This record gives sequence, C-alpha cells and structure tokens, in this order.
Amino acid sequence: MSIRVLFLGEIVANSGLHALKEGLKTLKEQEGIDFVVANGEGATGGFGIGKNHALKILKMGVDLITTGEKTFYKKDMVTHIKANPKILRPANFPKGTPGRGYATYTINGWPVAFINLLGNSGFNRIHLANPFLAVNSLIERIKEETPLIFVQFHATTTAEKQTMAHYLATQVSAVIGTHSKVQTADMRILKEWTAAITDTGRCGSCQSVGGFTPDVEIERFITQIPTRSRHSWERLELQGVIVEVNEKGRATEIALVKQPVAAPEEEIQNVRTGFGH
Repeated sequence: MSIRVLFLGEIVANSGLHALKEGLKTLKEQEGIDFVVANGEGATGGFGIGKNHALKILKMGVDLITTGEKTFYKKDMVTHIKANPKILRPANFPKGTPGRGYATYTINGWPVAFINLLGNSGFNRIHLANPFLAVNSLIERIKEETPLIFVQFHATTTAEKQTMAHYLATQVSAVIGTHSKVQTADMRILKEWTAAITDTGRCGSCQSVGGFTPDVEIERFITQIPTRSRHSWERLELQGVIVEVNEKGRATEIALVKQPVAAPEEEIQNVRTGFGH
C-alpha cells in the first residue's frame, strides 16, 4: 500500500488559477493522485491570497493550501484562516497568530501530517522563529500519531531549503521547497527515506518573470521606479512534484510535474498588446 501526494508550485494570479482549473482534474486522473497540496500565496494578483480565491482553489480539487510570507497580505485572510482547516500558515509564526501551521488528514485510511514552515533568510518584512528549531518539537509530537509527515518549506535561498532537507532526512517523508517560483531539477530521495526538491516552481506562465510579464519587470530594474506587475498568460503550466510514500512514511518515488495548459487566445493578445492585467 502507498499514497501519492501532488505538491503544486505557487499559484500566480488569474493565469495560475486558470491553469489549475483546466489542468488539475486531468493530472489527478492520469497520475492516480490521492491528495493535492498547492502553495496559494500568490493567487490573488500574485501577492497574497484572499478568502474567495482560497475557496475557489479548494473547489477546483486542491485538498490543502499552504502559504508563506504573504499569508496575511489580504485582510480577509486574517479572519478566514481561523475557520478554514484546509489552509496552513507557517508553523513558526508567533503563538497566538490566527490559523494553524500543521494539520493531520486521513488519506486512504492513514493519518498523514503536513507542516508548513517559513525560512529566515531574505525576508525583509517578516521575521519568524527559527524553523529548524520550531520543526523539532512538531515532529516529536506528530510522530506519536503517524510516521507519515510532509514538510513544505517556503524559503528564499536554495541553501536554506537544501539544508532543511538534509536536516530532516529520515525524520519525515518529504521536504518540499517553495517561494522562488522557478522549478528545480534536483528531486531526489535522501538516505533512502526522505523525498526532497528545492523548489516546485509555479502554476501559471512559464514564459515570464515569476509569472509576470517581462516588460514591466525589465522596466523596474532599469529605471528603479516601482511599477505594478502584470501577470502573464504565455505558456501556462502546472508545475510541481508527485511523492509516493509507503505506510512506514518512507518515500519510494518523487517525480517532476510539468503539465502544459492552453491559455485563452484573447488573454495572450491582451498581454502582447499591453492590455493584460
């Protein structure tokens, strides 16, 4: 017996939501997916996630939404996350922060735990507790209930994400990195136990800068003038990994996902002519 969990990269704006709507059902059927985790903190315009988009993502077939440093960028999430057990904020937020940082779900009759953590490096607006220390007590507590533990680590640097993967090798079933929105090709199983990848990538445009149209991002770097980003509709993909684990919590497979999704032609033309938003 085994379970297959799909971890999708960060959903970026409306184009990412479209890719999810058009591609997820087919992907789940083709790959025999038992549970879907998606990073949703870029779903609302690329910056945070609001209540309505969270509900829409869950309705599309995602079972659990993870977040990161932009968890509370949208005001309605502060109250909504308290009532929605299918959204995880980073577990290393201060005690008393709304929401939960980990949760256990029953998948194919097995209790399976998911932990969401935020890294320390590179975040200027937010400074949370050390994730390496925070995760220790969580794992110790969760192992009393189940050996199947997945960690989603939302961090800026590849070094911090790779260090966390090695730190938790044999302690958890997988360490899945998010945040950079660039899919890495380093999926592997550490010490014949823990599946790992530095970054799952994005759901949205691959012919873009982190899901946004290149022209605006180029202008910002050249002029140093803050300009509003526009999400891109060119070459949409669902990106992520599929992790298969056995009843002991041992990862037996990790496979890269790059599922192309067709974009509406009118949206592509809008972006190319400067009317995309």
